Amino acid sequence: MSAQSNVTIESTIEPPAIPPPAILSPTRPFYWSVRRELWEYRSLIVGPLVAAGVVLFGFLLGTLGLRNHLGDLSKLEPAKRAAMLAIPYGFAAMAIMVTGLIVAVFYCLGALHNERRDRSILFWKSLPVSDPVTVLSKAFIPLVVLPLVVLAVIAATQLIMLLTSTLALLAAGQDASAPWTQIPWPRVYLILPYGLAALALWYAPVFGWLMLVSGWAKRAPFLWAVLPPLALCLVEKIAFDTTNFASLLGYRLNGVFGEAFALPERHWAGGDPVSGSLPRIDPAGLLSTPGLWAGLVFAAACLAAAIWQRRYREPV
Repeated sequence: MSAQSNVTIESTIEPPAIPPPAILSPTRPFYWSVRRELWEYRSLIVGPLVAAGVVLFGFLLGTLGLRNHLGDLSKLEPAKRAAMLAIPYGFAAMAIMVTGLIVAVFYCLGALHNERRDRSILFWKSLPVSDPVTVLSKAFIPLVVLPLVVLAVIAATQLIMLLTSTLALLAAGQDASAPWTQIPWPRVYLILPYGLAALALWYAPVFGWLMLVSGWAKRAPFLWAVLPPLALCLVEKIAFDTTNFASLLGYRLNGVFGEAFALPERHWAGGDPVSGSLPRIDPAGLLSTPGLWAGLVFAAACLAAAIWQRRYREPV
């Protein structure tokens, strides 16, 4: 009787329910892959900050001689006075943008090469993160993350410059509202994000090519990225006495502003550069440019090839 009771009791006890496996969000690996890039490559943030520090140091030294130039500025027309006041801010933005572009170039050159050189690719491949997610997260850095970092650094730098110039004008007994009112700040901060986005899209094929070379080259990825285009230019010149490929490279490197902005006529004609007029954004002109879409197709092809070869490339 007791044995039958024990069997009955044991048969009624159900085993503990096993919870279903957690479903990982499709965007979660991508998010943490981007975070990993930011942890590993601190230069993505440090580089623009160093450029901002140099600009601010030079600007602070320049404010010491501001009193000597206030009389000259007061004699200018309002438009030219605004342009003169805006020159340091434009220089700061350009210096930080160029630094960000240099950082992006060297990041792309090392994005896939460094993990093969230090053999950390063996560890990263052991994680449940696919090759497309890894490569696309690395491409996300120069195309999206770095422009946002550059924009934030430019905004903070220009704000410090603005407060410093205001204090300098107050100390000199001049109108301290001039930098706030005579510079069209709303237009400036419409142009800056648009310009950074246009740069990222325009240089996407360059970033894609550099990442492809980074995943392929065993050593010296910079030379492998630069020498083949230069060799093509040289061969074309010697064989056909033409410079079509060199012109194409020059257009890719320097043509973004002419396509993305409607610059005033005097900029093209070589007139007075201190005109007080800002370039007008032209997104329709940029999006209707065949060179933009051809470059994006080339960038997509390079990233697809980088994803394919990451499956088979071994540590160096």
